[in-house]
This record gives sequence, C-alpha cells and structure tokens, in this order.
Amino acid sequence: MGRERPLVVGLALVMVLGFAVYFRLWAIDYSISSTETDILRQQFDLANKEAMDESAEWRSRYDEEVERANKCVNKLTEVKELLQKKVEYAASVTKKLGTLEKENTGLLKRVESLKRELKDAKLKCPLQ
Repeated sequence: MGRERPLVVGLALVMVLGFAVYFRLWAIDYSISSTETDILRQQFDLANKEAMDESAEWRSRYDEEVERANKCVNKLTEVKELLQKKVEYAASVTKKLGTLEKENTGLLKRVESLKRELKDAKLKCPLQ
C-alpha cells in the first residue's frame, strides 16, 4: 500500500492539471467575440462564393466542350451521309457503264453483221 499512495497522488495531480487546461481552453474558446464570428462567417461565405464561381466556370467549359463535340458529330454525320451518297452514285454510274458497254458490244456486232450483209448483197448484184 505504500507504493500505491504516491501513484494515486500523482494521478490526482495529473487530473487536476488536465481539468485546469480544459477549463482554460474552454474560457479561450468562449471569449471569441461576435465580431470574430461575423468575420469567420464572411470568410466562409467568400470561400463558398469563390467555390461556386469556380464550379460555374468548369460547368461552362464542360458545356462548351459538349457543344463542340456535338458540332463535330453532326459534321461527321453530314460527311458520312455525303460520302454514302457519292458511293451509291458511283455504283449506279458503274452499273450504267457496264450496261452501255454491253449495249455497245451488241451494236458493234450488229454493225459487223450489217457490213457483211451489205458486202454479200453487193456481191449478189450483177455488175452494171
């Protein structure tokens, strides 16, 4: 029991000092005036306003980028449709060209045939 007494006294002394420090801090915190509270509130409001302005600026930048992206997508769609029309037109021209080549080949055969008929007709006619 002799060893416990200094320990209890030391513990009590530490508790008293802890309460003293706690009450001193409480007194300091309590002494903040209403003016300081108003200043803190104004600083908070100013910081909040700056954060809102920055947020609005980033939102504006985002909206501008979305608008640019939409314009690019629309332009790309236009170009794609135009290219598709040109491809379809080229395909139809190629088809018409093939048809005309076949028709031309047929006409050339017909001309050759007619030339032979004409030559045969001339040979059958008596010389005059």
